[in-house]
Amino acid sequence: MENKIVLASLAMDLKRVALGLHRKSNSMADRFLQEAMQRKKEVDTKKLLPYMQHILMKLNSNIDAENALMYSTRIQNYVLYK
Repeated sequence: MENKIVLASLAMDLKRVALGLHRKSNSMADRFLQEAMQRKKEVDTKKLLPYMQHILMKLNSNIDAENALMYSTRIQNYVLYK
């Protein structure tokens, strides 16, 4: 799959994680976090700029709502403005 589509899907999954954590819906947040980690594996990191490779490297399954929203925004901006 094309990197733009995968990254956009990853950004949306992370946004849903942030919303779930903020609403105290841990089951929702866990499900979308699993999907986000799966999407992360689908990304072809060789085609990304170094700062985005670093962001994806730092992204792990131990995340809070603020970081999920920040990563979502940064990934979304990369997809839209690169």
